[in-house]
Amino acid sequence: MTALLPPIRAARDTDSQPLATLIAASFAEYPNCVFEWSEFPELRHPASHFAAKGGRLWIADAPGGGIAGSLGVTPLPEQNAVEITKVYADPAFRGSGLAQALFSEALRFSEAGGYVEMMLWSDTRFARGHRFYEKLGFRRWPGERYLADVSATWEYHFRKPLSGRQA
Repeated sequence: MTALLPPIRAARDTDSQPLATLIAASFAEYPNCVFEWSEFPELRHPASHFAAKGGRLWIADAPGGGIAGSLGVTPLPEQNAVEITKVYADPAFRGSGLAQALFSEALRFSEAGGYVEMMLWSDTRFARGHRFYEKLGFRRWPGERYLADVSATWEYHFRKPLSGRQA
């Protein structure tokens, strides 16, 4: 755990490779969870991808280089909700408050936009992440989805009402 959190900033398209490195390292912690570039075309230009959808991606730079953490948010106007994606933290920063700080950025964005709910999908293997989401007030929703990707991923759906409303 680190004493000081790295500063959080808006992502840039030049974050492509360091962000992919962070995600690949996170995947490598789990059996049969493989990072394949072709399954993440949005990582080629991450800032532009999120901006084109009206969303944001935040990055925390690791001291000495690389990315310590990331979190993105994309509006889902038809549901008056936002989807949280790209939630990753370097192991050296887990438990440091970095992920909560990144989540706070997404919460501010969501509340400023008047959205009434946050949702996300998470690989069924990412149990530590699930505990983090639940600590933030997300609840696992019934059902799972299968991605048919190289890792044969199944995901759980999580949702969190905003502004005191129940979704």
